[in-house]
Amino acid sequence: MTLFKESGWRLWWLIALVLMVDQLTKQAVIANMQLFDSIELLPVFNLTYVRNYGAAFSFLSDAGGWQRWFFTLIAVAISVVLAVWLARNSKAQLKLNMALALVLAGAVGNLIDRSIYGYVIDFLHVYYQNWHYPAFNIADSAICIGAALLIWDSFSNNEVKK
Repeated sequence: MTLFKESGWRLWWLIALVLMVDQLTKQAVIANMQLFDSIELLPVFNLTYVRNYGAAFSFLSDAGGWQRWFFTLIAVAISVVLAVWLARNSKAQLKLNMALALVLAGAVGNLIDRSIYGYVIDFLHVYYQNWHYPAFNIADSAICIGAALLIWDSFSNNEVKK
């Protein structure tokens, strides 16, 4: 029990919350939209249901199927590393622990999709006129926010003040 009180795992609730929101939004998309349906919410933002068979920005999405297992293996390995890292961190390293928790939650959220469906469900679509950012999901957002926090943390002064 002290693992959850004294380590980075103190933020287990953040991992659970991100996973829950990620999976619930994906299930809502599957239940209410057909593949490639798009709902305009703002002049620069749509909900657009797409399937990503590759990695970020559909990298290797047309590779013939082997990429499913490759990206699944990578996600499992990264998740194990992040889980161990969280367990070894002091609870005082809040920014680093939040970053790791967000990346872990995002990796697991997309791993769930890839394991069940063979692809990741994406639906958040940002665009401006003819420019379109690749569709993404809550898990992807958590990974990006976590990565930004990791970068910020790497430039922060981590000395303990007495």
